Amino acid sequence: METKDIGTVKASSEKVILGIDPGTNIMGYGLLRVERNPSRAVMMTMGVIDLRRYGDGYLKLGHIFERVTGIIDEWLPDEMAIEAPFFGKNVQSMLKLGRAQGTAIAAAIHHSVPIHEYAPMKIKMAITGNGSASKEQVAGMLQRLLKIKEEEMGKFMDATDALAAAYCHYLQIGRPESPAKYRGWKDFVNKNRDKVSKRQQP
Repeated sequence: METKDIGTVKASSEKVILGIDPGTNIMGYGLLRVERNPSRAVMMTMGVIDLRRYGDGYLKLGHIFERVTGIIDEWLPDEMAIEAPFFGKNVQSMLKLGRAQGTAIAAAIHHSVPIHEYAPMKIKMAITGNGSASKEQVAGMLQRLLKIKEEEMGKFMDATDALAAAYCHYLQIGRPESPAKYRGWKDFVNKNRDKVSKRQQP
């Protein structure tokens, strides 16, 4: 599956969120258009980057950078939400997954797209209310929330996992005190001076 397109024109009052589900064999991506009045999210496209034909790990990284760059150039996302790698027992697998995620992040940085990282459990909780939900449950809930037709779902759940990351971020930015709105501690302090007190040095 490459892409499933639902509209490509972005109005100035809208925001586009790119979601990425990192992978070393299949990397998912999904894009949401956030409409402001009324506030709602609409799926624009979702698909996968198939890396299985690349035997060399560095060739995979090069293809990830090329494809994510192409997606950003085509859809012009305002922000990127990416799933954080989970901690596993296989150190080599974790290293490879971390490199794949880092390459996707580098593509976003190259285009000056702000990045937001979410733990898998947080994404599942945001979509289904259950941090231990299965991929099937996440996909099913997204299908209902975004009114996605059955034929548009595709066979790879890596794409719906990526869309879930984007939808999780959509929910976060809709909350007045969302941490995603702060670009660091200094930014938090500047926006919350009434909540921060200076400690007197002894």
